[in-house]
Amino acid sequence: MTRPSGLLARLNDRSGLDELWRLLPEARLVGGSVRDLMRGVPVHDLDLATPDYPEDVQKILRAGGVKVIPTGLAHGTVTAVIRGTPYEITTLRRDEETDGRHAVVAWTENWEEDAARRDFTINAMSLDRNDVLSDYFHGVEDLAAHRVRFVGEAGRRIEEDALRALRFFRFDARYGDGAPDAEACQAISQRLTLIDTLSAERVASEFLRILTGPRVVQTVTAMKDVGLLARFLPASDVLSLQRLLACQAPADAILRLFALCHAEWDDLAERLKLSNADRDRLRLFGQNVPDLFPDMTDDDLRRARFQQPLPVLLERSWLRQAHVLGEPDHGWNVLRQRLEQEPQPVFPLGGNDAKDAGLVPGPAMGKWLKAGQAWWMQQGCLPDRAACLAYLSSVSEKTET
Repeated sequence: MTRPSGLLARLNDRSGLDELWRLLPEARLVGGSVRDLMRGVPVHDLDLATPDYPEDVQKILRAGGVKVIPTGLAHGTVTAVIRGTPYEITTLRRDEETDGRHAVVAWTENWEEDAARRDFTINAMSLDRNDVLSDYFHGVEDLAAHRVRFVGEAGRRIEEDALRALRFFRFDARYGDGAPDAEACQAISQRLTLIDTLSAERVASEFLRILTGPRVVQTVTAMKDVGLLARFLPASDVLSLQRLLACQAPADAILRLFALCHAEWDDLAERLKLSNADRDRLRLFGQNVPDLFPDMTDDDLRRARFQQPLPVLLERSWLRQAHVLGEPDHGWNVLRQRLEQEPQPVFPLGGNDAKDAGLVPGPAMGKWLKAGQAWWMQQGCLPDRAACLAYLSSVSEKTET
């Protein structure tokens, strides 16, 4: 289906696009840019497709004075940069071979053939320089109906790239409404073993995006119902995630991941090949020390601030609130305010103080400082340097006598 659309009028600045169209008149906007123009939301990336071969695209653009970066020539993609704005341009293609992860592609001049290899109908539309919209698989209707469907046969699309099983739920959460497409869910449930062929990094990247998107609980529940979630998170607790969201906690992927999989937190980082920073956060969440509760004394608060960085304490407060309460609460909000307003305590003694006390670097010095810090914390992190030195001096005198 082709028809005049009026979509280009929604672009705030199309000067760069017009420059590309002057050089590549057969090119069309494709994918998410068309979908977002139809939805009337800001378009962040203007991606184009063209029947011109990648080598020709580079020559034409460079001859026209446009900077070109060969970002993905194996798949026909180059990036044009005009006044600092990147435009990804990909040659029309079809899949010759697929193995569930990678595809061997061949160039084509057939727009429908290129659209047929895309994942969802709402991503398979294209828009030319004359503002004519081409929609070969009823993407316009699906977008209007808040329906996410695979292009063509759902099972075949998943077999071409198993990650599309996860992408389906991410897109359905954002653009769908109600129950996910039945054909897609059935196709996914019948091909669960394909997920095992994906790298942990690819699975984690997609799933963490799901966790920070809309309709999180509904989406994760649907993934669990078709058996997809168990392929990489076998001990998930959707109710715990729901309790965290009910507390109105920040939309942080690792925070939500821990709530969902708190029973196996020590295995999560390795299972999903997470970054070292995320591994550390999960470890601190799981250790749950020091404990946090709304009626903490000022001394408790200072001790907590000394033991852990403020961002970690705030994140852990949401997890504790979800665990013990599972709903919004003024007391927990006040606790977070108190944590933020409390100055960072700093233990007033250091190595030079130990040397002045006659200690040399080594176990004895470390023991001396550790004893002073333990007493300082018992006193609510309040004693100053002189008080700490006086305490250690008195302890030393008692030990000597």
